[in-house]
Amino acid sequence: MLTSTKSWVIFSTLLFQCFIYFRQLYRTILKKDMLRHIFTFSLISLSFLGTSQEQPNVLLIMADDLNDYIGAFGGHPDVKTPNMDRLAASGVQFSNAHTNVPVCQPSRNSFFTGVYPHDSGDFGWTPMSKQPVLKHNKTMMEYFVENGYQTLGTGKLTHGAPQQYWQEWGNNPQHNYGPFYFDGEKIGVLPTVPDPYRQIGTIDGSFGRISAAGVSSGKYGEIGLVYGWDKKPYRFQSDDDRDLIQGELHAQWAVEKFKKIANNKTAKPFFMGIGFVRPHTPLHAPDKYFDMYPIEEIELEKWLDGDELDTFWKENFQGNLSLEGDVKTVYGYRGGNLKGPLLLKTLVDSYGGDRELALKYFLQAYLACITFVDDQVGKILDSLESTDLSKNTIVILTSDHGWHLGEKNHLFKNSPWEESTRVPYIVRIPNGEVKGVVNHPVSLIDIFPTLIDYCSLTGNTKKSNSGGNLGGYSLRAFLENTNTKKWEGPNYALTIVGNYGLKYPKEKQNYSLRTADYRYIRYSNGKEELYHNKKDHYEWHNVVFEKTYRKKLKTFRAQLNNIIQ
Repeated sequence: MLTSTKSWVIFSTLLFQCFIYFRQLYRTILKKDMLRHIFTFSLISLSFLGTSQEQPNVLLIMADDLNDYIGAFGGHPDVKTPNMDRLAASGVQFSNAHTNVPVCQPSRNSFFTGVYPHDSGDFGWTPMSKQPVLKHNKTMMEYFVENGYQTLGTGKLTHGAPQQYWQEWGNNPQHNYGPFYFDGEKIGVLPTVPDPYRQIGTIDGSFGRISAAGVSSGKYGEIGLVYGWDKKPYRFQSDDDRDLIQGELHAQWAVEKFKKIANNKTAKPFFMGIGFVRPHTPLHAPDKYFDMYPIEEIELEKWLDGDELDTFWKENFQGNLSLEGDVKTVYGYRGGNLKGPLLLKTLVDSYGGDRELALKYFLQAYLACITFVDDQVGKILDSLESTDLSKNTIVILTSDHGWHLGEKNHLFKNSPWEESTRVPYIVRIPNGEVKGVVNHPVSLIDIFPTLIDYCSLTGNTKKSNSGGNLGGYSLRAFLENTNTKKWEGPNYALTIVGNYGLKYPKEKQNYSLRTADYRYIRYSNGKEELYHNKKDHYEWHNVVFEKTYRKKLKTFRAQLNNIIQ
């Protein structure tokens, strides 16, 4: 486990000073001159105690389903993310960062425990508290508490009873995915969503302006918007006269907490987590964010017709899920890995087969939700930077995984390709002199050891020997020199797409290795894909059968075998 050099030097110096004064104290006792030296030693003691306050605070901001559509990451040309961009400009931006599992729960389970999925066996939808290995690991939050930190959280951070992992919790997690449309009987899809896409259901089947739900006074049982699954009434008169929605409430909560902590001079260092559901579906946001992206002006990402034909995705999951049959019935099969093609097909069918128009409407909602989150990030950063807390606070912004918008015939996540695995990844350290971009591949799992390093945390990350080993590597080397060659971590980022509908061992999962120049994929059925990303940014051409890449392919095979053996 790493400890900062600065902290060790301070500790050693103070220890030596204490020895000198103890010796001098002994001598002065004999001379009846104790008071002056007792006073001096007290000052040294207080100085030593004060060094604990040098531990930095940590602010973790997580979005959900956010791909590289951030201005600083060269994402969508139309996207408006001024606040995330300014954070990136003030810190280190990891341009080749990837999730370890491209679907919500296992990604977050791995992130908050620091354990690789292939080491824990967690590839699907088992909460951490019930997962055979991870339940024996301390979460990041629990580990910080053991090291004297105060932990505060709100929003979507972990799946399943998130409050239990934090000392202080913010808003009701039942409301995270809202606001939802309520038709007077049940929670459902906004009236503006066309058939058959609306049949997908409440979460993934809804997108649009919250004004589409109509005016409501906020009375219980009234047709209109409700906060969450408990159907708490939501008042909406207009875009400028309405209740705050959940993301806004999270930002408001953080602002209030910063003020309170800043005024408490004896407060412990804090670890604060703020999780925004957006741009996860349902893609609901206030009108003003939709107005920023007129349909007629939206530019679609480049795509290649038939790009999925040289992949082995569908073949690998043929027995898992069929695209035939009733949309709602088929989609309801939770273990299905063909949701991406299903969602895209259904969306296009809903707009009369016009792929471009269908994707523009969906993309408009996706971009609107990103800018909504960006606004909340701005409020949080402004509040933090208005206090002295910012001088000693590490700020991290990331997402649990990406999202496809038609690439490779996908409108979803949970794939082994770039759009699904790549995530925004920004780290700003206090008084950090180094700013810029790191192109070396890194993973979400590297955050835990990075914080252990910078915050000088000590102790075992396991609750018992049954827990998984801490994976990942500290990013300190990159945060001190963006072009360093001294990082101890691997030359790849590892992503696992789980066969979570079936109890397959790690050898039967689907793996993706992303290096600086390549992506190698091996499916559970043994089929492989290889992309030369440096030449083929969009991963349009699978070169796995080309003779030129035989040596490279052999290297990747050996590398992956070594990882999962």
